[in-house]
Amino acid sequence: MRRLKISNISRYFNDLRALSQHRTSSSLTDDLCNQVLVEGKANSRMAILNRPSALNALNTNMGAKLNKLFKAWENDPNIGFVSMKGSGRAFCAGGDIVSLYHFMNQGKLEECKDFFRTLYSFIYLLGTHLKPHVAILNGVTMGGGAGVSIPGTFRVACGKTVFATPETLIGFHPDAGASFYLSHLPGHLGEFLALTGAKLNGAEMMACGLATHYSVSEGHCTKGTISP
Repeated sequence: MRRLKISNISRYFNDLRALSQHRTSSSLTDDLCNQVLVEGKANSRMAILNRPSALNALNTNMGAKLNKLFKAWENDPNIGFVSMKGSGRAFCAGGDIVSLYHFMNQGKLEECKDFFRTLYSFIYLLGTHLKPHVAILNGVTMGGGAGVSIPGTFRVACGKTVFATPETLIGFHPDAGASFYLSHLPGHLGEFLALTGAKLNGAEMMACGLATHYSVSEGHCTKGTISP
């Protein structure tokens, strides 16, 4: 069992390392200012997770900016609803565990605490947000990626959507609110997903209630700027 767990952890971090090194020709500059972009017109706003080279994995900087944006949008009477999507081939692959791993190796425990504090605060804000929220799950939606979408009002899945909570592969509990929403799935499906980290596609998310809507347009989720 110990050997199996070590093997799983090693494979998980190797996968994360590979993802962090992946680059696509369509990637925008992956700097602090551009990691979360904003689109919108009239009475709507869209936050775009913009780290395509890392499958839009969430870091502390992104969590802080999302907190700031969603608080401002909630207090703006001219905004009727908000939405979120990812750039590239993922909605969000979860928290940036690679950066967290480096923080731990460097003994930067306060940075680790700030990482979790910031992202958990945003998930709470999203779950209690007074404005309707639409999450467009255009690709990989795992771990923290599910955490920043499922607490919202609407989740739009599609043919590209891949959902999972793979935290157990590194010996962690189902994170980012997963222990709550998985426990509300029919039968023992939530327990199965939590214990195994198994993947669901967009149609399966729709069938079990994790998604509220499904886009059938060529298997792709809605693209472009949101409309009022």
